Amino acid sequence: MQKLVITGGIPLEGTVVLHGAKNSVLPILAASLLCQGETVLENCPRLTDVFAACRILTDLGCRCHMKEHTAVISADGMCCEEIPERLMQEMRSSIIFLGALLGRCGVCHLSYPGGCELGPRPIDMHLDALRKMGAEIVQNGGRLHCCAAGGLHGAKVHLKYPSVGATENIMLAAVRAKGTTYIYNAAREPEICDLAAFLRQCGAEIHGDGGDTLVIHGVSVLHGTVYRIMPDRIAGITYLAAAAITGGTVQMKQTEPAQMENLLPVLEQTGCRIDIADKTLYLHAPVKLRALPPIRTMPHPGFPTDAQPIFMALMTCADGVSVFEETVFENRYRHVDALLKMGAEIYVSGQTAVVKGVRQLSGAPVRATDLRGGAAMVLAGLAAQGVTEVTQIFHMDRGYETMETVLSGLGASIKRENLE
Repeated sequence: MQKLVITGGIPLEGTVVLHGAKNSVLPILAASLLCQGETVLENCPRLTDVFAACRILTDLGCRCHMKEHTAVISADGMCCEEIPERLMQEMRSSIIFLGALLGRCGVCHLSYPGGCELGPRPIDMHLDALRKMGAEIVQNGGRLHCCAAGGLHGAKVHLKYPSVGATENIMLAAVRAKGTTYIYNAAREPEICDLAAFLRQCGAEIHGDGGDTLVIHGVSVLHGTVYRIMPDRIAGITYLAAAAITGGTVQMKQTEPAQMENLLPVLEQTGCRIDIADKTLYLHAPVKLRALPPIRTMPHPGFPTDAQPIFMALMTCADGVSVFEETVFENRYRHVDALLKMGAEIYVSGQTAVVKGVRQLSGAPVRATDLRGGAAMVLAGLAAQGVTEVTQIFHMDRGYETMETVLSGLGASIKRENLE
């Protein structure tokens, strides 16, 4: 077990090169199961969730290895349709292999996923859609036994909520199904567009990504390709917020500003100046951050739930009162207790949190509760007076590639240590 030790109060200055997106690479790794030949993924982040996905691919009989930031996968030797529970429990999005396995083999056996405890993440939409496409699914003792003896077929699927995971699973099942699949009320996140772009490059016929209706014409064969993973917009906003909360200035390279169009204006409302030059962002923090108008988390293009803990940490040091309403995950405020311990003033009632900015946070020992909540604690520690120790940092390793290295490169006093 390890911890991060942070001495706060240092304005961050320098350059960050943004790594590939966790929420994009995981479904694309699952999609490689559907391809003949070799798939090469560039800008692949070195994250524990990515390594967990690679272990699943290897367990299924695929060849999978990473060198630096390039992953190479060949599914031609795949010889298994079952994912052990121990591997499913390693990451919250492991259910994404369900659609790919059914699309490739017509049969699969797996358990419910693990990961951050943000509240229920029901997979009924995934299962209902796959049943419409011809799958028979039996749930027994926490295991799912799925079979489409005659192969999957196209269907019209109406999602009751624009779930990213359900949209991805249906896409993966549909690209090699017989006929045409329509997904209504589909998720519109940039990561959905990245998955669609990868699949098209492999030979799939997909239309409408980025909108709320996806049309997928099944094909018989997909081939491997070389593909570059999009940059991680949530990691990007985290590092921009780290500069903002410390009163610093940062240059961020290898970004896609258009994919952050629902985040950058919010950051500007705090008083930060943001300049954009091609794929590079420049942030200049104000002397004092301003409180934000009410923020309500929503599916894309609304304000993302993953960014809520980041902006809450930012608002603990702002001038004024900010209000957050969380509509996506019921347990998304688990980081609040740690921020309170550091001197923040936050009042929670149900799914609403009211944050009153304070003059100064104080360092304290805190425990990361989940991926983005842990990142919020690190940001608070960067701004706090004194020393902050963040334990259970394996949560952050799921989505941030050596966060301490990136932040120390910007001048932060932060180091990773083993727990005694």
